[in-house]
This record gives sequence, C-alpha cells and structure tokens, in this order.
Amino acid sequence: MLDRMGSLLTLLIERPVSLYAAAVLRIGYGLLHLLFLLREFPHREEIWGPGSPWTPALAEQLFGQTGWASVLTLSDSRAYFEACYAAAVFISVLFMLGWRTRAVSVLFAVMVASFHARAIFMTDGGDNLILLMSVYLVFTACGRHWSLDARRQPGRATARATARTRPRPRPRFHELRRSAGTVLHNCAMFVIAAQVCFLYGSAGLYKVQGGSWGNGTALHYVLNLELFRPWPALSLMLDQHPILIAVAGYLTVLLQVAFPFVLFGRLKYPVLTMLLGLHVGIAVFLGLPLFSGVMIVADAVFLPDRFYQSVGRMWARATRPALTRKTPAPDPGRPARVPAQPEPAGPTCRERSRSHP
Repeated sequence: MLDRMGSLLTLLIERPVSLYAAAVLRIGYGLLHLLFLLREFPHREEIWGPGSPWTPALAEQLFGQTGWASVLTLSDSRAYFEACYAAAVFISVLFMLGWRTRAVSVLFAVMVASFHARAIFMTDGGDNLILLMSVYLVFTACGRHWSLDARRQPGRATARATARTRPRPRPRFHELRRSAGTVLHNCAMFVIAAQVCFLYGSAGLYKVQGGSWGNGTALHYVLNLELFRPWPALSLMLDQHPILIAVAGYLTVLLQVAFPFVLFGRLKYPVLTMLLGLHVGIAVFLGLPLFSGVMIVADAVFLPDRFYQSVGRMWARATRPALTRKTPAPDPGRPARVPAQPEPAGPTCRERSRSHP
C-alpha cells in the first residue's frame, strides 16, 4: 500500500499527465467560445451591450449579491464595449492557437467570466461549463502540444543547449519550479475529470427523482416544448415512436449515473461513444449546439494520450504532401544501375603526354 502511494506521489510530482487531452480542451473551448461570440455578433448589443434589457445598473446590483465582476461594466461607452468585444474575439483565437498560453489563458478566463457575469440570465447554460474549464485550464500545461508555443520549442532547445556552458546560479529553484508546475497541472486535470463526473452523476440522480423519467415520458415533453424545437417536423416525427423515446430516456439516465463508475476500465469507450451520440442528438433535436459541444470537449479528458498521438500520426500522414512522402527502398538483390558517363570532349591525359617530347 505504501509503495503504491509512493508511486502515485512520484507520478504527481515528476510527470505531467494527459498533456494531449489538455491541448484538446484548450483548442475545443477556445474554438467554441470564438464561435459563440461570432454567432451572437448581430445580437451583442442586446445581450452584453449598454443597451441590453439587463442594464449595467441591474448587473451591478447582482454583483453586490453574488460577488461577481465584469470588465464590461467599467464603462457605459459604446466604443468601450466594441473594443472589449473585439479583444474577446482576439483572445479566443490566441488561446485556441496556443500563443503564449500561460498568459493568454489568464486573459481568456477573465474574458469568459466577464461575459458570463454580464448576462448571466440571457444565455443557454453552455457557457457555465466553459467558465469553469477556463479557470481550471489556467493551472494546466495546455500549450505543450498542438500549439504555437510547441512549435517554438526546437528553437528554445537550441538556445538552452548553447547556454549550458554558462554557470547556473540556482538549479534547485528551477527544479522546484518545474515540480510545482507539474503538480498544478496534474491536480487541475484531476479537478476537470472530477467536475465532469459530478456533472453526469448529479444530472442522472436528479432525473431518477422525477416521475416523467421513471415512466419514460420525459423526452416526449421535451420534444414538445416550443423553446427547444428548432426542427418541429423532425421533433414530431421522433415523437411518433414512444417505445424509442422511452428507451432513449432510460439509456440517458443509465449512462449518466454509471459514468463515474466505468472510467477505469475498457467499458468507458463504448460509454463515451454513446454519450457522444447523446450530445449530438441534443444539438440537433433541442437546438443546443454550444452546450453539446462543451460536453463533447469535456468528455475528451478521459481519452489517453496514446489515442491522441495515434490521431496526430494519422493526420500527419494524411496531410503530408505527395512529394515528401517516403519513397520505397531499392531491392538489395538487384544491382544498382549506374548512368552512362559522357565521353570527354578533348584529348585524354595519355594522348597529351605522347604529343610532348
């Protein structure tokens, strides 16, 4: 038991875990928030601007009760709001690309919190999890892979190699800094995984308490809500199959309740696949693409790094230009053909020696 605890402590301190999963979370949430801002660009004034029905004065009153804050309420100027919106779009792009990730992740978390607090009652709930994840990602090394920071690493390695001849004044400080960063990253990834487990478990347990989920009619009522019917004809067609609706409802509850208990075995892969289908269905039938995308990205934290490495290798092979692909090696049994050499244009050395006495 003590040996196992010692190995876990060593893993916590010495090796950062799930670096590729952290990169997927960074790319996914940066892209989703960017698309969210672009989608709401025509309605930005009504949701977050000075002319919103949820006025800055009302927002300030709520901040006094909840302790929230937002940079959007620092000024009522229209120009200031437009500058903040443009900065939010720019920060989302930088965070998604992984440029100066340590600093940009802090700006991204502040930006997400500011927009969330400014219009907390006017969004669909998908930004709640983005807010939590943006705070957690500040403490992770989410820029180690698939980022602009990672592309600069070879240059940094060369600079470090040339500087190795210089004396290091405080090697212990650098070692402590590296260990502290590893501990923060591992703890943050554990908190992210625990947050997703709590979310699924609590959602499933709340559904169990409802009578409509118990008798299999919950999805029937959801499909007939005007607020969640982006495709009325499609919802009506699906609602005509009550047995399918009941099975889908029971399967939803079972997946959510059982999710935290299947994470340490191979059963998690089919469960994650079914949850992917569940979220795609929510995006299509209920018109909640942001919420579904946020949950799909959150589920990616449970996939191992070797899965992402294999995906990266397949992507590299698929995008490699045809001219740079590896040519087949020559057959060692066949002699290599030597091209014929051209004849010399002038006299040879032997002929020149004979012509001179």
